[in-house]
Amino acid sequence: MQSPLEGVTVVEVATWMAAPSAAAILADMGATVVKVEPPGGDPVRGMIRPARQPGVEHPVDHSFQASNRGKSSITLDLESPDGRGVLARLISGADIFITNMLPGRQARFGIDPDSTRRLNPRRIHATLTGFGTDGPDANRPGFDTSAFFSRSGMLDAMSGPDGEPPGPRPAQGDHTTALALSTAVLGALRMAERTGVGRDVEVSLLGTALWTLASDLAAVLVDGRQPTKRSRRELITPLTTTFPCRDGRRVMLTMAEEKWWPRFCRAIGREEWLDDPELDSVRSRFRNMGRLIGMIDEVLATRTRDEWAVVFDEHGLVWAPVSSYDEVVEDPQAEVLGAFPTVDHPAGSFRTVAAPLSITGAHVRPRGRAPEAGEHTRRVLASAGYDPEEIERLLAGGSVHQGSPPPG
Repeated sequence: MQSPLEGVTVVEVATWMAAPSAAAILADMGATVVKVEPPGGDPVRGMIRPARQPGVEHPVDHSFQASNRGKSSITLDLESPDGRGVLARLISGADIFITNMLPGRQARFGIDPDSTRRLNPRRIHATLTGFGTDGPDANRPGFDTSAFFSRSGMLDAMSGPDGEPPGPRPAQGDHTTALALSTAVLGALRMAERTGVGRDVEVSLLGTALWTLASDLAAVLVDGRQPTKRSRRELITPLTTTFPCRDGRRVMLTMAEEKWWPRFCRAIGREEWLDDPELDSVRSRFRNMGRLIGMIDEVLATRTRDEWAVVFDEHGLVWAPVSSYDEVVEDPQAEVLGAFPTVDHPAGSFRTVAAPLSITGAHVRPRGRAPEAGEHTRRVLASAGYDPEEIERLLAGGSVHQGSPPPG
């Protein structure tokens, strides 16, 4: 089976989650990805709780694995001339260069777009930042909790009427922005193949968040009105929220159109609601929303979620379980999607999360585990054309470091 990016080489100088996740997607599609790490490794290593496989002695940093699978790792000290020289040679032979360094740091290490263009005029130079590479915040650090969720207005929009914002889960904004970056890189790669000229690509956490909020922001741009924050009992329509069932688990109903109201009433055995003058139109249901939500709560509390699942499916309703993570990882539909492929590791094989895409007749899957910091330093240097004596000199000088494979 073919790999879409077979023969494409990527050099990644990036830490944390967002840019490395984009490079992992490219690795899933067959690109050769070299991860350049600082001495001591990517600081995100081990930051999110490593998990221990049952019956296996050594824990595995599964979060790091998900964003760095299928790569090689070389450890370089970019503060040293030798370290910068090695990186320059790697970039000169790469098709794509990905970094999350801010513009000032890129210039400091000689890996800004102008510098890498001189090294390789055909390269794709891809930068992922919190806020973009121009403007007053170009050199402001940004993480997904700050740049993606907070600055964009997302946390405020997700807050309830009491104003208390929810806590975002780790790396949601990072992985969303990684999809944007990988998309832009592939478009630029296609242009470079046609023209022979490399392109600069830029994606930001803030910009990606604004796109995800486009439905709300497009309206605000026109009329300046803020979306109304409503509780469950203040909705415009009752069939677009969650309801608790008898076992405490919830269902999410998503049936905004008027045609669903009669079908829903019949499904739950409340045909009499169709003749109630206080519930017989969109307007009347809106005026009585608080009472109506309470009535639906009472009905759905009479059966378990699994019992309602049978009823809802028999009547063709649009609904979904509010799934817990332990239910998600065993969801048969997720299994059909290939969402949780298995990766081999010396400490024991484990399941991870696939990129949300497939290509007919192509191999788009994790190509292996994530590397240890500097695990492939010697191999990467040799592939870049360094002879054994040069490699030993670099290692002895401390500008590059050779790591070890993981225990297992």
